[in-house]
Amino acid sequence: MRVLVVDDEDTLAELLSMAFRHEGWEVQVAHDGPGALRAARDFRPDVTVLDVMMPGYDGLEVLRRMRGASITAPVLFLSARDAVKDRVAGLTAGGDDYVTKPFSLEEVVARVGGMLRRVAAGAEGIDSVIRVGDLALDGDSREVSRGDQSIDLTATEFELLRCLMQNQRRVMSKAELLDRVWNYDFGGQTNVVDQYISYLRRKIDAGRSPMIHTVRAVGYVIKPAE
Repeated sequence: MRVLVVDDEDTLAELLSMAFRHEGWEVQVAHDGPGALRAARDFRPDVTVLDVMMPGYDGLEVLRRMRGASITAPVLFLSARDAVKDRVAGLTAGGDDYVTKPFSLEEVVARVGGMLRRVAAGAEGIDSVIRVGDLALDGDSREVSRGDQSIDLTATEFELLRCLMQNQRRVMSKAELLDRVWNYDFGGQTNVVDQYISYLRRKIDAGRSPMIHTVRAVGYVIKPAE
């Protein structure tokens, strides 16, 4: 499994690299935005650990450009900004997890390990194709379609949709979705889930009979269109 570490603090980047290599993972390091993009294109990481504040481009811009280049591997943001709004901004930009500095090295290793296990599970074909009505999600190719129309999703949108489809017709609370998709506790701040549900609805339900439904004061459910 390949991990790309991007941080402009040389010492911190080296500590992370040593910890990841100790787990048996292949590691590459970049120290600024342009270098991160070059490494992402050449190295094709399974997970990227990405500092938010860097020279060249900041982490959010690096992620935007990575997604524009069809590099869909999950991203864990590192940042000294610990306000809820900053964490939400990182996740709504397409990040998959967010850890604030200073952090426990063991926690970051555990979080990256969890992300890599999910990547490996997808590669092994678990939940290969899930169908809800005319909506299909292929876990191997990471392709989504409704009817005969393909739908492009970010990595986080894909994982959120997969979670809903794996639990079709069951109402899932926002806290449960946060835990399963982001593996993160926002202390009751669940607006990141609302934002991503909005993104999915625009792509999946726009101009069609809706499949994603809100159950007021409870959460969300997906079911075949009526």
